[in-house]
Amino acid sequence: MMDLFGLLYLDQLSHGLANLSMFPYFDMAHYVVSVMSLREQPGALEVSRVSPVACWFSSMLFCFGGAVLSGIMMAEPPVAPLSNSTGILLASIIWYLVFYCPMDLAYCCVALPPLRLVLSGMKEVTRTWKVLTGVTMAQSKYKDSLLVMIAIGWARGAGGGLISNFEQLVRGVWKPETNELLKMSYPTKISLIGAVLFALQQTHYLPVQKHHLMLIYTIFIVVNKSRMMLTRSSASPFAAIESAIYKTLFAGRSPYAALTDNAQKTCSTSTSAKAKESSGNGAAGTHTPGCPVKTESESLKAKEESDNAETPNCKKTN
Repeated sequence: MMDLFGLLYLDQLSHGLANLSMFPYFDMAHYVVSVMSLREQPGALEVSRVSPVACWFSSMLFCFGGAVLSGIMMAEPPVAPLSNSTGILLASIIWYLVFYCPMDLAYCCVALPPLRLVLSGMKEVTRTWKVLTGVTMAQSKYKDSLLVMIAIGWARGAGGGLISNFEQLVRGVWKPETNELLKMSYPTKISLIGAVLFALQQTHYLPVQKHHLMLIYTIFIVVNKSRMMLTRSSASPFAAIESAIYKTLFAGRSPYAALTDNAQKTCSTSTSAKAKESSGNGAAGTHTPGCPVKTESESLKAKEESDNAETPNCKKTN
């Protein structure tokens, strides 16, 4: 791996990414994208006019939800993120500009597609740091506990989504069916994958250096997020893998069913096509041998013969 990175001249880039400071520019991009996503939630703009306090609290949960959730899981005070006065002040300024700027100038500017694309990419860079920070925090307290490291890294990277039901409750909305554990969104899935990878790397089960893994993971999530925004697609890139794993392990069917589904679908498609073709031929008046069908004239002739046969019998009876 090191030889490959040296050959592609990526080793220095990976070291530069590992030493990159997230404050203030990348953190600012994270706050902007988070507050914008809150504003675009149904009913959020109305809540901002009725109760600015509830709107501000929801914005802080969007911005610092990962730190709050991971702190609770690590038995730390959930108000610990509020001790970062500079971060809270910066996020509050961005919240005010996005929601209350005159003529919506701030929101209209950052909502421009090129600028929003750049800000979203910078936010994905901060996701790498959040996941890695959660994993290293768990490792320092629970040595070689792989499951705890994955859980804390996942909570740190996708905490805003995992506590979305509580955030909705702050705005007076209660939708338990939107629980992230019931239907995971793309950020939650990619944070879980990152937590697994970094936890395996920290426990030496994955023979990759940390800064190399950071570069690979960051490039993947930034490129994939940019692709989703440019194509306006919300489909997960792991949909095919998820479907195969679910059908194999959790659908209660044969392990080979997931592999043979495509063949069965092809057969059913061809059968239905043949059925449609035969029905079309029947409508046109052509019949397959062995399946005789009486025409209307034949049925009328048979009815007349039966009437003629019944008439003499009736006369004899009279």
